[in-house]
Amino acid sequence: MKTIVLTGGGTAGHVTPNIALIPELLKQGYHIHYLGTENGLERGLIAKEKDVTYHVIKSGKLRRYVDIQNFTDPFRVIQGVGQSVNLIRKLKPNIIFSKGGFVSVPVVLGGWINRVPVIIHESDLTPGLANKISFPFALKVCTTFKETTEFFKGDKGIYTGTPLRPSLLKGDPEKGMKICGFIANKPTIMVMGGSLGAVAINQFIRRILSRLTTRFNVIHLCGNNNLDPSLENTPGYKQFEYVDEDLPHLMALASLIISRAGANSIYEFLALKKPNILIPLPLSASRGDQIQNAQSFERQGFSKVLDQETLADDILLTAILDVYANRQKYIYRMAEMDHTKGVERILNIINEYAKS
Repeated sequence: MKTIVLTGGGTAGHVTPNIALIPELLKQGYHIHYLGTENGLERGLIAKEKDVTYHVIKSGKLRRYVDIQNFTDPFRVIQGVGQSVNLIRKLKPNIIFSKGGFVSVPVVLGGWINRVPVIIHESDLTPGLANKISFPFALKVCTTFKETTEFFKGDKGIYTGTPLRPSLLKGDPEKGMKICGFIANKPTIMVMGGSLGAVAINQFIRRILSRLTTRFNVIHLCGNNNLDPSLENTPGYKQFEYVDEDLPHLMALASLIISRAGANSIYEFLALKKPNILIPLPLSASRGDQIQNAQSFERQGFSKVLDQETLADDILLTAILDVYANRQKYIYRMAEMDHTKGVERILNIINEYAKS
């Protein structure tokens, strides 16, 4: 049997594409091992995958800003490289697939030291820091955006799209209604802040909630510890910290989605042909990757983009009403694209480069 090591973490966007690959890797006879941190979000998500063995390694966050931990985390990365070298030597994988994030760097380096083929995947339009570091040690870099291949020299970049979980395409809107307890037969807006939540978006939505619920049901994924108990019994409003298995049903119910602009999320909206409003993380809180992702989708007619730093309650409400009124225009543009073959394309590359 073949063996593969998966890695990636820090946010759900660095884990869920790996989860999308797991069922097909199992069908093709792979033993699957996952290398991640002890307390990272990736451990909780992978724990639900019964046929995957999880191994804990050390790693340090890669920051672009001044922080005292910038002096200590490099030593954690070095420690993680040593752990990865030993684990990979023991597991003898045929190939390593990295989804990026700071967790992945020690694993990629450990694989390269052991001469195990490494394939990495870049979700965003421009490469993240972890993948920039990992790039020299990889055979191929799979990309979500076609434009991203230009950032990787030597023909290493190859456009594949992103792996989407098959279950995502099997949502049932009636189940979504029951999960939320909605009674009124109104169109539904879904608000997503990403796996870590989005406090700014939460505040905007809650300030205009009374005006929204006169016309829409509202599903609000607000992030850990961001529930508002005072809104718990609001008719037509259902808030969750985080949703996993029920997410396909909630997305199937939604007529319009409001979200950050993480690459995995927006490609899910594209695959499901869901009109959406994107509020990317501002430059003050990110390297600008979400802004570039969102601008690309707006240029292609898939999304409407709002700037958080100039956003106001009335601007958001007007945008919601406008996108909903013109939703068929967005659906038509998205229907022209096929971004549902990421799993197939990536598996072909994994099988091509897996060491005998």
